[in-house]
Amino acid sequence: MIYTDVLVIGSGISGLSYALKIAQQRPESKITVITKSDDEESNTKYAQGGVAVVTDFQKDSFEKHIEDTLRAGDNLCKTETVEIVVKEGPERIKEMVEWGANFDKNDTETYDLGREGGHTENRVVHYKDITGAEIERALLEAVRASENIELLTHHYVVDLITEHHIPNESFDKYNLNCYGAYVLDIKTQKIKRMSAKITLMATGGCGHVYKNTTNPNIATGDGIGLAHRAKAKISNMEFIQFHPTAFYSNRAGQLPLISEAVRGFGAKLCTISGERFMHKYDVREELASRDIVARAIDSEMKLRGDDYVCLDCRHLDHEKFMNHFPNIYQQCKDEGLDMFKDLIPVVPASHYLCGGIDVDLFGQSTIKNMFAVGECSNTGLHGANRLASNSLLEALVFAHRAALKTIKRLLEDDFNYINLHKVPEWDQEGMNVNEEMVLLNYLRKELQNLMSDLVGIVRSNKRLKLAKQKEEEIYRAVKEIYNFSILSPQLSELRNLVSVAYLIISQSIEQKENRGAFYNKDLEK
Repeated sequence: MIYTDVLVIGSGISGLSYALKIAQQRPESKITVITKSDDEESNTKYAQGGVAVVTDFQKDSFEKHIEDTLRAGDNLCKTETVEIVVKEGPERIKEMVEWGANFDKNDTETYDLGREGGHTENRVVHYKDITGAEIERALLEAVRASENIELLTHHYVVDLITEHHIPNESFDKYNLNCYGAYVLDIKTQKIKRMSAKITLMATGGCGHVYKNTTNPNIATGDGIGLAHRAKAKISNMEFIQFHPTAFYSNRAGQLPLISEAVRGFGAKLCTISGERFMHKYDVREELASRDIVARAIDSEMKLRGDDYVCLDCRHLDHEKFMNHFPNIYQQCKDEGLDMFKDLIPVVPASHYLCGGIDVDLFGQSTIKNMFAVGECSNTGLHGANRLASNSLLEALVFAHRAALKTIKRLLEDDFNYINLHKVPEWDQEGMNVNEEMVLLNYLRKELQNLMSDLVGIVRSNKRLKLAKQKEEEIYRAVKEIYNFSILSPQLSELRNLVSVAYLIISQSIEQKENRGAFYNKDLEK
């Protein structure tokens, strides 16, 4: 048994900033951060655009940012959450700077603010086109310098520990506690019991439930799957945001993202033949919110039978563009295209989960002592559709608030120590090593194909009904493999992806009106 005071699952902006705050205020507490890959690999790392936050109070205001967020969320946002995140944002950015993060400034030494779809003012603080990577760098340096934070890489959580796992423990399924997690050490292949007073889920998104996504390979909905099996409340899973402009490729998996900020900078969408079309769908044209732009692109592709549309950057100021987007330019160059000479092929791809594990205003889930922050959580900020660059802001604000609540709980010290010590070993007796990896790969591709074909940008009642049937078949096949196999990261990821697919499909069926990122063509009638 491994004991820790606070167990943090995930090493992105949410998990690391939360860990740092507790470590600084509770030097006597042990914090363990685990990640299934390298410590630098997270959804945060791939965030290009920046952090939406009000800093120029002469031109911008909290009220404008709140209004933009509510409009993007199609009035399904929790207003109190939106006000908290927007108003607490500036202080959290100051802390990131104190931790060593750099953000671009202009000649007057004020922030060089970008503008993205859905925003009515320039308010996106950024570092070139690698803002997430810069934030991750600064946080990791601070975490590595902290004496009471242990960072374990290549460790994979296979299950949360609740009363379900405690022998002879009677429990109320509506009043569960989290006592830590079973964790697979990928290098030794041993499953460890990690007992914790507080567990934070900061596992990021679930982009790889779809065939094409802008998310890194680690985004397999692990936090959602774990919480679902532990019986936490999970909502708004039908609201999947598709980024309008991923670089088109025939290969499946993570597609290079072309940031919304490029359209904010002046790039225009057009058909393969060069005809602009966004004016037909929204008066804001390229600066409409992501759900509108993604559906517009999807519509044009279907109307014309094309596999992609194009992004035109040829008219933009080359020098200024290179100062803002050097990495995006190089990405396209690596694919054999020059953004100043060629039209860039783009296609919508799964990008962001607007729902997730239900939490209160301090990140507490419906399971006691289990918190969730970041993309895996459902705070109510995003409603039916996320406003561009609000995600990093939400992560910082809710990591701070979850840390405050965690410190309070640690001071109260009213944990069930008996159950903390009663957690049994993970039992794999009689299980076999799964030597048919082709089965897992096949089932994963089948799941991704059905989600992309039937539960994508545009859905229908018939598509959802068929998706439900196909998901149930895959679930049964995966369960049979799980029942007789020694656990591996690949099998655990597939279990979580199946849970995510189930939640997206079932909650899509329950959704009876088109809002934000959710669109069922049968609900038009």
